Amino acid sequence: MIDPVLLRNDPDAVKRSQRARGNDEAVVDEALAADAARRAALTEYETLRAEQNEFGKRVKTASREDKPALIAQAQELAAQVKAADARAKEAGERFDALAMRIENIVIEGVPSGGEENFVTLRTVGEKPTFEFEPRDHLELGEMLGAIDMERGAKVSGARFYFLRGVGARLELALMNLALERALAHGFIPLITPTLVKPEIMRGTGFLGEHADEVYNLPADDLFLTGTSEVALAGYHSDEIIDIADGPIRYAGWSTCYRREAGSHGKDTRGILRVHQFNKLEMFVYTDPADAETEHDRLVAWQEEMLTALGLHYRVIDVAAGDLGSSAARKFDIEAWVPTQDAYRELTSTSNCTTFQSRRLATRFRTESGKTAPVATLNGTLATTRWLVAILETHQQEDGSVLVPEALRPFLGGLEVLTPVTDG
Repeated sequence: MIDPVLLRNDPDAVKRSQRARGNDEAVVDEALAADAARRAALTEYETLRAEQNEFGKRVKTASREDKPALIAQAQELAAQVKAADARAKEAGERFDALAMRIENIVIEGVPSGGEENFVTLRTVGEKPTFEFEPRDHLELGEMLGAIDMERGAKVSGARFYFLRGVGARLELALMNLALERALAHGFIPLITPTLVKPEIMRGTGFLGEHADEVYNLPADDLFLTGTSEVALAGYHSDEIIDIADGPIRYAGWSTCYRREAGSHGKDTRGILRVHQFNKLEMFVYTDPADAETEHDRLVAWQEEMLTALGLHYRVIDVAAGDLGSSAARKFDIEAWVPTQDAYRELTSTSNCTTFQSRRLATRFRTESGKTAPVATLNGTLATTRWLVAILETHQQEDGSVLVPEALRPFLGGLEVLTPVTDG
C-alpha cells in the first residue's frame, strides 16, 4: 500500500507513477476523495465520542430528578456515536480498497514503458562461441541422464520434469554454493512454508493482476507460493523489528509453484518455464533511507554468482510497465543462452520500499523512538532455471559439460559431466 501522506501531499507524483506504469490515473483522484471522506468521518466520530465522554460525567453528577432525561439523551448520543463509527469504518474500508489498487510508486529514473523498454546498464563476460553446432539444454540433459521431461509429464502433466543423477546433484550444488555465499554476506538461512494465508499473499502484492498465476487451495483457504519472498515478507508481519545494527537479511530456500497462466506455447521445451522449481531467495528488511544502496548490494552479490559460474550476462533496469505491483524498481540479470541466441532472465531483484510493510504492518523504531514502515527488498541468488545457461554455456562437442570450478567442491570434485547415452 502506498503512503497516504504522499498521496495527500503530492498526488501528482502518484499520478506520474501511474502513467509510467501504464495504469489508470483516475484511481488517484478517487483515493484522494475517499481519504478526505475517511478523515472527515473520523473527525465526526472523535468529536461525538468526546461529547459522549463529557456527557457521561454530567450523568454521574446529576440529581435524581435530572438523571432520567440525561440518560435518555446519553442513549441518543451513544446511537449517534455508533452510527458515526460505522460511517468512519465504511469510509476507511473504501479508502483501503482504492489505495490497494495503486501500485508502488516508481522510483525516479526508472524507464517508462513496457517489457521492451528496459535499459541495459552493463554487459559482462564474453559471449560463448563454439566450433560445432551447440545442443540445447534439454538435449544435453537427456544425454547426461540429468533431465527427464517425458516422465515428468506422465506423472504431473506439461511443464513438469524430473532432475535425476547429475541433474539433481547439479541443482543441489548450485543451491548450496548460493547458500554458502549468502552466509558469508550475513544472511540467516530459512526453509520457508510454501503454503500461506490469503492476507500474506495479498500483503506482498501477489493477488493483484497476476492472481491467475498463483495456485489456490480453496478448501484450505491457502495459496502455494511462487517464491519464498511471500513467506519471508510475512515472517515479521504485525511486528516492530530491530534494525538499529543494520539490515536483517534472510536467505529463503523453498520449492516454488507457478501456474504460468497466459504462457501457453511459450518456452514449452525444457525447464526454462515450468510449474515447479527450487530457489534460494534473498530477502532484506532495512531502513527506507538505505534501500537503494541495499538494492545495489543484492545485484552485486548476484553478479558474483554468475561470474563464478562463467556465464555471460547483462543487467537491465526494468521499465515501469513491466514491474510487479510491489516493486518501485527492479533490476534483472539475464544470461546468454546460446541455442536461443538471446538473453534470458536468471534473476530479478526488487526494491519494494515500504509498500509490503505497510500492508503487513512491519515497522521499525526511528531515532526519535517513533515507529515507521520498514523497507523490504528481494532477489534471486540461485534457481533451477540457471541450469539452462550452465549446461549450454559449458558444453563440449561430445555432449559432455565442463563443471564450473565454483561448483566442483559441491559435486565431490567432479570436473566433467559425461553423457550416459549416445549423442
